[in-house]
Amino acid sequence: MTENTDAAAEATTDEHGAAGREDVNENEGISLALAQLAVEAGDLEGNRDRAVDAIERAAARGADLVALPELFTVGYFEFDLYARSAEPLEGETLGRLRDAAIENDVAVLTGSFVEDLAATDSVETPADEGYANTTALLSASGNLELVYRKHHLFGYESAETELLVPGEAIETATVCGLTVGVSTCYDLRFPELYRRLVDQGVELILVPSAWPYPRLEHWQTLSRARAIENQCYVATINGSGSFEEASLLGRSTVYDPWGTVLASSGDDPALVMADVDAGTVSEVRSRFPALRDRRL
Repeated sequence: MTENTDAAAEATTDEHGAAGREDVNENEGISLALAQLAVEAGDLEGNRDRAVDAIERAAARGADLVALPELFTVGYFEFDLYARSAEPLEGETLGRLRDAAIENDVAVLTGSFVEDLAATDSVETPADEGYANTTALLSASGNLELVYRKHHLFGYESAETELLVPGEAIETATVCGLTVGVSTCYDLRFPELYRRLVDQGVELILVPSAWPYPRLEHWQTLSRARAIENQCYVATINGSGSFEEASLLGRSTVYDPWGTVLASSGDDPALVMADVDAGTVSEVRSRFPALRDRRL
């Protein structure tokens, strides 16, 4: 599969008629890029190359923060390859993406990769051995800002619960002036996690994913709901590609704190770009203070 570099979605309209970034967000903010990569099953080096290329192209377009999809290195559905592709946190994937962040002066959410917990010695792990679905957030200078391991492992027609160790830590980090949190794919179905992030002051939640057909309505509804109920930006970064068991549906999207779509893509590879800013989050929470009425 060849990535279509003309498929950028800076100013798209979703099926509900929501306008893209040129019409919606007039506030100054940081430029966020979602790299919807063509994920080739088991092609670790090629997938890393495509990720670095996307970071370079996004930075050339003025991005301040670039986010990659879930398990883009090996392909989510390639369960038989998880052990062979596993690496320590500070392994080949993080090393290449750190170099790309520094060289292009852009913060990077590394998407996720299969982490070999026994081989990781640079940060605390949830277990002494086993594998985790792990993502990291790097600053433009290459500093490790946070590590997130997928908390909710998918058991429906999936081997994830058998192969992986769930994460435990929930962290936020300040990147480009925004308080940023991370969740991963199936986590979207568990709103309690997002309340934890709100209690830590989150303003932007990045959601690297490998969401397949046919659950398109779930993908869009859950993501929009997490933005509306938590009054923050939610950016979902999906992959593009087909595997023996499923095809990824793409539709990487940036939702603002009202749940409005700022930018979105189809199912082909794309760069989705939108401006996000903390001021909008503060304004929405002030104008419609639903979070202040929480009782639980």
